[in-house]
Amino acid sequence: MKKYIFIVAAVLGLNAWSQEIADTTDVFYRHLDLKEVVVTGATGATKLKESSAPVSLFTTRQLEATSSTNIIDAVATVPGVSQITTGSGISKPVIRGMGYNRIVVVSDGIRQEGQQWGDEHGIEVDAASVSSVEVLKGPGSLVYGSDALAGVLRFNSSPIVPMGKMRAGLSTEYQTNNGLFDYSLYFSGNKDGNVWNARYSEKMAHAYKNRYDGYVPNSQFHERAAQLMGGINRAWGHSRLTLSYYNITPSIVEGERDEKTGELECEYGRLKQYGHGMPYQQVYHYKAAWDNTLNVGRGKLNALLGYQLNRRQEFEDADHPNEYELYFKLHTLSYNVHYVTGEMNGWRVTGGVGGMYQRSLNAGEEYLIPDYNLLDVGVFATTSKEFEYWTLNGGLRYDHRHMHSEALEDEGEMRFGDITRNFGGLTGSVGAVLHAGPHWDIRANVSRGFRAPNISELTSNGVHEGSVRYELGDEHLKPEYSFQFDLGADYTARVVSMQLNLFASHIDHYIFLHRVDEEVEEGYDTYRFDSGDSRLWGGEVSIDVHPMHNLHLGTSFDFVRAVLLHQPRETRYLPFMPAPRWRTDVKYELTHDGHLFNNAYVSVGVDYNFKQDHYYEAYDTETATPDYALLNASAGTDIMNHGKRVATFAIIANNLTDKAYQNHLSRLKMTDVNLVTGRRGVYNMGRNITFKLTIPLEW
Repeated sequence: MKKYIFIVAAVLGLNAWSQEIADTTDVFYRHLDLKEVVVTGATGATKLKESSAPVSLFTTRQLEATSSTNIIDAVATVPGVSQITTGSGISKPVIRGMGYNRIVVVSDGIRQEGQQWGDEHGIEVDAASVSSVEVLKGPGSLVYGSDALAGVLRFNSSPIVPMGKMRAGLSTEYQTNNGLFDYSLYFSGNKDGNVWNARYSEKMAHAYKNRYDGYVPNSQFHERAAQLMGGINRAWGHSRLTLSYYNITPSIVEGERDEKTGELECEYGRLKQYGHGMPYQQVYHYKAAWDNTLNVGRGKLNALLGYQLNRRQEFEDADHPNEYELYFKLHTLSYNVHYVTGEMNGWRVTGGVGGMYQRSLNAGEEYLIPDYNLLDVGVFATTSKEFEYWTLNGGLRYDHRHMHSEALEDEGEMRFGDITRNFGGLTGSVGAVLHAGPHWDIRANVSRGFRAPNISELTSNGVHEGSVRYELGDEHLKPEYSFQFDLGADYTARVVSMQLNLFASHIDHYIFLHRVDEEVEEGYDTYRFDSGDSRLWGGEVSIDVHPMHNLHLGTSFDFVRAVLLHQPRETRYLPFMPAPRWRTDVKYELTHDGHLFNNAYVSVGVDYNFKQDHYYEAYDTETATPDYALLNASAGTDIMNHGKRVATFAIIANNLTDKAYQNHLSRLKMTDVNLVTGRRGVYNMGRNITFKLTIPLEW
């Protein structure tokens, strides 16, 4: 703990040094000020500086300069955000140690619903369609529903094109480690208030490699996505309909090894092929989102309606590679209707209703969860008030969930019972921001969260091939209730900007999955869902320093500690918590306002993950993970023609030293032991160099 305190103290100590420079120099310093940016993650549209809940913004430029295999892989560089991975193609978001159904993902304005309960079920969103990302940390969201116990990831699409303009473009990249190649084409416009946007994307990768395992069989994937938006903008408001299609074919890494050689087994296909291996999944996600805003009086009425169909198939038999075993179909109808008042003596109020209906069906020969219906209804109200030096905000929400799963008899045995559960919970948030002078904003927030157990936690009873284990649910699980306190400070000056966020949370009936000492089916470890009262605390600190016009120094540190209360050492720590992480980078900007090359830069950075020795030991659920450091570098530039950007090019090198490492949240870490070397599990990707090119057009 002393080393963590030292890092935070060192970062905060730069404040005094930066202020001294700012007070004694007349040099012009450029600084990106995000205080006026409007975000929508917590209580509707609000300025970032006025939000008492911690919100981070991942911008378009940051996305362009980041190497990733999917959108969650990119966002996982934000302090406080990490990812559960299955190879290089599947990533699930984690905010402050919590993931799965504790995070609400918002895309095209509606909740993304696609079997979030599964370890190897990624987020069905095309990374190329995302312009920026808002990350709300903690249960402060009252707009998007009770499941946002850990926070909200909101993926923003590109802004509407100005009146009379049309835009088109191409973006493409290539990665050397896994041969990843992708491209995305789009065309958008605005003619007399009639707006449209069309996009098609494709991405493919063969098996990735690292220094210990060589090429990792079945880590390849293939992804396709299409999107079409059309609508009208008028004085009375707007109406837009977005249709999207997403398909990914990820192969599933099982990590089985030859006992004599220790090499990973590859029974189907070739290591560097772009087609699927065995086993593999086929995932299709169809979505329609209708966004309507009407100017009513001094306020605005917003109505969002959505329909989603998620189809997920698993193929396991090499002799019959096109015959699925598991097949889930999930239909989701969602709605959110709310009214935002204009300012009334400095007060602004938002009130509305939101919820969804789900119907899930099994269409395969194997079963993990039963068929079920789910109905959510929620009502909420939020308010905010600006004073001379203060901003106050808060609100309340009540949610009711009805869930009914259907009985199923399989081969003469009762696999699932007929279960009906009803859950209700009140959530709330209240906070304040003190604008303490031109440089400081200090925020505090208290929030109450609620999450009902999901269908997997309640009813699982079967082999989960994607996770290579037998899972058992508990129909008697209670809802999770959290009480969280957040304290933060932002400092912005000409030379330095800093953000500090601290949190402490108590969660009743925290639900988690752990291994048990029993064998339900031969060849598979058995995991059971359980619950207990828990305490989580931690935070994030980040700082950016500009000691001279072209030089940028950035560093960040984030950590979370999570314990089960009143437990012995082997079951004291909540499983699958990210290790403390420190990131630092040095960036030098070579040119500004150049005739041919503009915004050219070079950057070098280090990602250091500390040892994770706070883990759930019982029955070998997980093991400690050693520390590791990754050296990264990048360079990029805009290419100009007569003052207009005609292209952006970037080279990004990750893990330059080809370090062999395992992230603590990698699912592949707990696969088979290599009997030759004694090492357990599959390692993460080795050295990877990415080439990215973006060509925008406007007329």
